[in-house]
Amino acid sequence: MSKPSPTSTGNGAPLRLGLIGFGCVGQGLYDILQKLPDVGFEVRRIAVKNPTKLRPLPADRFEFHADDLLDDPELDVLVEVIDDPNEAFRLVSRALRQGRNVVTANKAMVARHLPELIRLQREFGGTLLYEAAVCGSIPVIRTLDSYFGQEPLPSVSGIFNGSSNYVLTGMTTAGADYATVLAEAQAQGFAETDPALDMAAFDPRSKAVILAAHAYGLLLNPDQVLNLGIESISSTDIRFAAERGQKIKVVATLQRLSDGSAAVFVAPQFVGDDSPLYHVEREFNGVVVEAEFAGQHFWRGRGAGGHPTGSAVLADLVALRNGFRYAYPKLNTATVPEPAADLEVEIYLRHAPKDLREKLHLTDVVDELNAPGFSYHYVVGYARLSTLLRHRDDLRRAGTFVARTGPVRTPVGVVQQQAAAELVVE
Repeated sequence: MSKPSPTSTGNGAPLRLGLIGFGCVGQGLYDILQKLPDVGFEVRRIAVKNPTKLRPLPADRFEFHADDLLDDPELDVLVEVIDDPNEAFRLVSRALRQGRNVVTANKAMVARHLPELIRLQREFGGTLLYEAAVCGSIPVIRTLDSYFGQEPLPSVSGIFNGSSNYVLTGMTTAGADYATVLAEAQAQGFAETDPALDMAAFDPRSKAVILAAHAYGLLLNPDQVLNLGIESISSTDIRFAAERGQKIKVVATLQRLSDGSAAVFVAPQFVGDDSPLYHVEREFNGVVVEAEFAGQHFWRGRGAGGHPTGSAVLADLVALRNGFRYAYPKLNTATVPEPAADLEVEIYLRHAPKDLREKLHLTDVVDELNAPGFSYHYVVGYARLSTLLRHRDDLRRAGTFVARTGPVRTPVGVVQQQAAAELVVE
């Protein structure tokens, strides 16, 4: 099979797309292209999984074997926007072995298989772009890869999941309970059918892993990255933060430490109004980049929904047409950091059984409530990231809520003086 050109059909005609998946993102992209007929892309074929599902296009527009699109030499670009990361990897890796050009929005697939995806591009000459996989409409991946490709970055942090942020906004501003706002988010298409992907912070963990490759050249196994979510949050926690002039946000932290290593984790965090993340609400995402020479940069944009994410897919299509591909400039340099050795972080811990509190080995406890007449127990102190990761599932099963309240430090108690860490916490 001849290799399709990434930039042209050869006669100035629109690039011919094979669209795999027609859910929220696929429909969003299709709608955008219909409204921009002169943008230069044509959805030639659409492959979906379920032949009985009702869709807003005539039935004859759909087919049900995605591999047929991979075997079609007349398609210039394949756009993969399905929700199954295993099937997505099978299709995308096969396409790259053919030297084809692919755009994907599947963050779990990219995070899990990024080293292999990079190898396949280099070996077979195809191009994979995935801006839509991280933070919806915010162009953070290309910015890190190109604009900040050479500059050291003390930190990249932010709200990477619009679904959980939508829930937190509803609980904070309207006083609604968790279950009610979650159902509302799902009804509006902001949250997955399986809420754990968003609410347990697996989704922002995937995004943090992807950004670590572009910010630091660091290729991580997602299973080794701590992710704590908001499944057990209550109005009690929202009030606790409000009484201190703060809000709770799920924040992904990528931080270069003074020893040259890098810490990457995701957790609910108490955020003060001196942080730009304090004002990021509903389904919006926010990204803060601290650059060594350029200083602080902040982007805010919609992180969920068909049109915002479809817009990012369109941007990748335009980039492909112009011959763009990720350079991964920090991947093969002498300054690639090692993952940080064990660190401690100050946390707020509510409703943890005594045996679980003992397993966490909290130190430097600064605040605790466990008195008769109170319906809950909370404690504020330092815990190791590795211990939290080891007992993450125990915390979820126990209905325990954990939020970051303070800085990262080494286990011996030497606080890492990083400007980015002070960006979102006092």
